[in-house]
Amino acid sequence: MENKGCYSQSNGIEESYNIGEGVSIVEDHEIRVVAEFETDKKVSYDNAAVNKDEHVHSLRQTSLPETNSSRRGLDHSVTAPAGGMGTHKRLLVDKHDIIMSKSKSQIESRRHDLKLDRLSQREKEKLIANLVKIQNDGTVEVDLSKNGTVASELLELHSAESASFYAKEIIPNHNKPVPRLQIALLVVGTRGDVQPFLAVAKRLQEFGHHVRLATHTNFGDFVKSAGVEFYPLGGDPRVLAGYMARNKGLIPSAPGEISIQRKQLKAIIESLLPACTEPDVETSVPFRAQAIIANPPAYGHVHAAEALGVPLHILFTMPWTPTYEFPHPLARVPQRYGNWLSYIIVDLLIWWGIRSYINDFRKRKLKLPPIAYFSMYHGSISHLPTGYMWSPHIVPKPKDWGSLVDVVGYCFLNLGSKYQPKGAFVEWIKKGKKPIYIGFGSMPLEDPCKMTSIIMEALKDTEQRGILDRGWGDLGVFSEVPGHIFLLDNCPHDWLFPQCSAVVHHGGAGTTATGLRAGCPTTVVPFFGDQFFWGDRIHQKGLGPEPIPIAQLSVDALSSAIRFMLQPEVKTRAMELAKLIENEDGVAAAVDAFHQHLPDELPIPPAASEPEEDEYLNPIQWLFFQIGNFCCRVCS
Repeated sequence: MENKGCYSQSNGIEESYNIGEGVSIVEDHEIRVVAEFETDKKVSYDNAAVNKDEHVHSLRQTSLPETNSSRRGLDHSVTAPAGGMGTHKRLLVDKHDIIMSKSKSQIESRRHDLKLDRLSQREKEKLIANLVKIQNDGTVEVDLSKNGTVASELLELHSAESASFYAKEIIPNHNKPVPRLQIALLVVGTRGDVQPFLAVAKRLQEFGHHVRLATHTNFGDFVKSAGVEFYPLGGDPRVLAGYMARNKGLIPSAPGEISIQRKQLKAIIESLLPACTEPDVETSVPFRAQAIIANPPAYGHVHAAEALGVPLHILFTMPWTPTYEFPHPLARVPQRYGNWLSYIIVDLLIWWGIRSYINDFRKRKLKLPPIAYFSMYHGSISHLPTGYMWSPHIVPKPKDWGSLVDVVGYCFLNLGSKYQPKGAFVEWIKKGKKPIYIGFGSMPLEDPCKMTSIIMEALKDTEQRGILDRGWGDLGVFSEVPGHIFLLDNCPHDWLFPQCSAVVHHGGAGTTATGLRAGCPTTVVPFFGDQFFWGDRIHQKGLGPEPIPIAQLSVDALSSAIRFMLQPEVKTRAMELAKLIENEDGVAAAVDAFHQHLPDELPIPPAASEPEEDEYLNPIQWLFFQIGNFCCRVCS
């Protein structure tokens, strides 16, 4: 196979996607890491040197303009919802010296100098081209055995990361005073990504924090309906989901896909700083984040936090912290000791694709220096406090994740408590045995008619009733809807799934969580990414059949899966797990982890400046501006 290359121009920086030769196709378009190293090149990790000190550093903030020198005390509360106030404590922070959790640039000084960064531009591109083979259909294969030098150096990064993984466990201080903060939540993804963050945002507000949830415009009404301030981020989740489905992951499979990826990434990255610093778009009430909570796909979060001098906390629904216990959900490895490396490789691939945007963002918007090609890509969140929003009964916390990482449990928004279903739907449910739910959420479908036909035949073959959720793929194309089928749009899963005998879905983390909480046996039909990971977990625990990739879904495969789910022993296991999940409170645990990981001293936002005399404010803007100033004076 001949070597191909795709080039595109963005911001005056040429980006190349080298497609190498000698590539073996990988099923499901995942990343395959071949980690067959010689014995003498393997690294021993059990006795890795670990720095036991707490990792809190002082960041000298020299890149942003100077702010008003007036000081304010932060209004404190104990780690319980607002209502009772703790002791007031005045936190004085010099306007340039700010205490915060480790930033990405600070980590660089703790890590050894990478030889890879001393390579020329051409040598770096050649190394990546040899390391990563990209097929036109999006297939990616990574073979580290062909470059022992690179493999050894990447493995040596473990000793640097160990400081985070094996740090002495922190004993939680539940009486720790917590300041009332302005917190920006940055979320990129589909509704299933946004919904758990919205639950966390609501709980943070109960503590008296001023919370802003910044995500795609598509979800603006959803966020505001929950009583949370909304700020629009760039990027279109429908376009992003379509890109991921077509390319089966992060790597563009054709030249035409590159421009789509670039446009979406640029829009997301450039909207992050305004989301943390701009006034409310509707009320003009000032806002400046004193802390950021983000998911990893909000690329640029760590750089915005560095520029603003504020702590950053990561929340996510899929594993992103390196571990030896299982590989990255976007990767496959042949040997267990390659698991940890798979996270590094995925990180490298993502960094290689976004580095020009990030460095342009740092130089042009944040006034920060650019970062090196290799030194900064790895362990993108390993040094940051991170909370994973899944039940430890599904994936226990790995032993090599240290005190910076928490598995908090599923974070449910509980929309079903206020849902009022239509009478016709309630009557349909009551007049027969419990139906099977089938829906693919935000996933696009290439052929909705064909998919509907497969589902119809499988339900007929197994003599089951079915609820078809249209979703973004427009499932359920009928000339006339049969009596054993009910078509549904936009129904809260936490109300719907308890009405069902079993569920068939794409394996999104949120949908999976809600199905398990309802005690539903589950069949996952994955499209890309972590959906395969969750499908495998469900099958391993006997809660459903092996996942059926969307391209392999057939009448026979779906019929067999339905029969598997309807076995009494499968339902029993699902109900036992549901009881365990019901006793968890992931939202409370996520908020508590955020509070516990906050540094002892936090940056104080600059004083709100009076508008210039010639600056025009309409009456509503003027009113909210005065209210904001009054509140600031009271709090100080």
